[in-house]
Amino acid sequence: MGMIIEVKDLSKRYGNKLALDSVTFSLEEPRIYGLLGRNGAGKTTFMEILAGQILATEGEILIDGEPPFDNVKLTESICLIKEGQNFKRELTIKNVLKISSYFYPTWDDDLAQSLVEEYNLNIKAKVKTLSKGMESALGIIVGLASKAPITIFDEPYIGLDAAARKKFYEILLREYEENPRTIIFSTHLIDEVSLMFEEVIILQGGKLALQEDAEVLRNKACAVSGTVEAVEKFILDKEVITTKQLAGMMTAYVFGHMEEARIAGLSVEGVPIQDLMIYLTEKEGA
Repeated sequence: MGMIIEVKDLSKRYGNKLALDSVTFSLEEPRIYGLLGRNGAGKTTFMEILAGQILATEGEILIDGEPPFDNVKLTESICLIKEGQNFKRELTIKNVLKISSYFYPTWDDDLAQSLVEEYNLNIKAKVKTLSKGMESALGIIVGLASKAPITIFDEPYIGLDAAARKKFYEILLREYEENPRTIIFSTHLIDEVSLMFEEVIILQGGKLALQEDAEVLRNKACAVSGTVEAVEKFILDKEVITTKQLAGMMTAYVFGHMEEARIAGLSVEGVPIQDLMIYLTEKEGA
């Protein structure tokens, strides 16, 4: 059973900097959500408010109608794994898993133990002795084994090589299929993981730039190219993401209308989510 997350006019100020600027959206069902955006877009701030770790300046997040801050009943349903510093340095891996098993009612100890083997971790090692990659692996283990109804991964794999990351994605998908929950995944390695996303949320400069079903995005965004005149005429009434011009030719990134563009004699290509995100977030400076 999924938990309903409602984000209402959420703002967060740090001094005179607005990290989040009246963001509103809702996540209604257990899905794998990709939370994308550049550094400083407000992603980490959003995840920390959602996990009940910090308070909003204005607006609110409600989970099943309740605010998460200082709400034990809710916080034991939410697991946030950050880029680093997830665990006290003096604890051993064994201690970390033990404490997590007390904290999360949904904890799966068998899964935790099998992942410790999978990632070749020494259960007696202290957190402070771990390499970056091993510390990331420990975070991933806790995030997956928590089976928390809302599990949030914020760049969880610093120091892991491509093979170890791939293993993580495979286990995540397997676990999710067996036990659907809301997974929020924030990453820079979009091309690696974008096929996992079922819904994409893009934050830009603290505002919501886009929330869309990933399948729709994959099928809907296209690059239309031709002469400047032909392309400009075609995009008059379209939803245009951005355009590029070179030597009398023009490419426009638009939503939808692939067939129509072909009929107009323009060349049409699909746009991967990775590129789409880059065009969307570049728009601001353009």
